[in-house]
Amino acid sequence: QVQLVESGGGLVQAGGSLRLSCAASGRSFSLYSMGWFRQAPGKEREFVAGISRNGGTTNYADSVKGRYTISRDNAKNTVYLQMNSLVPEDTAVYYCAASWTLTVAVRSAPYDLWGQGTQVTVSS
Repeated sequence: QVQLVESGGGLVQAGGSLRLSCAASGRSFSLYSMGWFRQAPGKEREFVAGISRNGGTTNYADSVKGRYTISRDNAKNTVYLQMNSLVPEDTAVYYCAASWTLTVAVRSAPYDLWGQGTQVTVSS
């Protein structure tokens, strides 16, 4: 079974950039579509971005479209989230997740595996 570990979070000023990584253990990483979600204090977890098994299809929440880029390297068992032009509203714990679905799911229910999360804080 794949296990997920996120890294790359931190404190950044508004307008800055961060790159999150999610490293997966196990041999079946390429069989999972991958997603990034985030949860801000007092708010529900929300979909941020997703990518299909081979990286050919991506999907983004409207709030991050044009600023965030999801990518994956199946040879390295890693999925990335490049976050540019960050704003304070992007502050949240960011989670990566893995799903057996062929399509890129935007709801959390189809995702079977979750990482522990990494904190992203954007100061104004």
